[in-house]
Amino acid sequence: MNIVPIVEGQGEEAAVPLLLRRLRDEAELWNLEIGRPIRQRRTQLVKKATLQAAVRIAAVREDCAGILVLFDADDDCPKECAPTLEAWAREAAGGKTCAVVIANREYESWFLAGLEALRGQCRIGPEAASHPDPESVRGAKEELERHMHLGASYSPPVDQAKLTAHLDFERAYRHCRSFRKLVKAFGALAAAVGAVPAAWPPAAWV
Repeated sequence: MNIVPIVEGQGEEAAVPLLLRRLRDEAELWNLEIGRPIRQRRTQLVKKATLQAAVRIAAVREDCAGILVLFDADDDCPKECAPTLEAWAREAAGGKTCAVVIANREYESWFLAGLEALRGQCRIGPEAASHPDPESVRGAKEELERHMHLGASYSPPVDQAKLTAHLDFERAYRHCRSFRKLVKAFGALAAAVGAVPAAWPPAAWV
């Protein structure tokens, strides 16, 4: 049973499968697999025809049991955009369970929620401290870079998956509404394909 991710960037192409596998392991759903991502530009994921085309490609993959579309909100409001996009995606999914999650404002906002856990990773400095309201930061990538050693720069294709391996789920869940949406969507996708977590989300995160 596979969950197939649809993502927007080269960094997410490597990071999102790792993120979903970490969630799977937290839920102890050992028979659930994460498929190879489908990458589309963000501009394609917010248009009906191209979003639905990507979903159809995912849906016909062998063993595809569910589809997760994940991309950055940037300056859009996830609460306003997600319901319409999710309706379009489900319309094209051919009966497969499908969810749309929009990271507010960026995937990197989730890193800002728990910077202490990232110290020493990807040139993150030893004094890095979590942001109290990470989803309010416009330019999360630049804010993350500010906590790197002097002269270092953040590169999503190089750094995003490495930082995802150390992402503090508990802090991200408590401080990022869009991460809570992801966790909820993952649980629903898992349940829809018959891989029901015993308790989701973990009590320690709440």
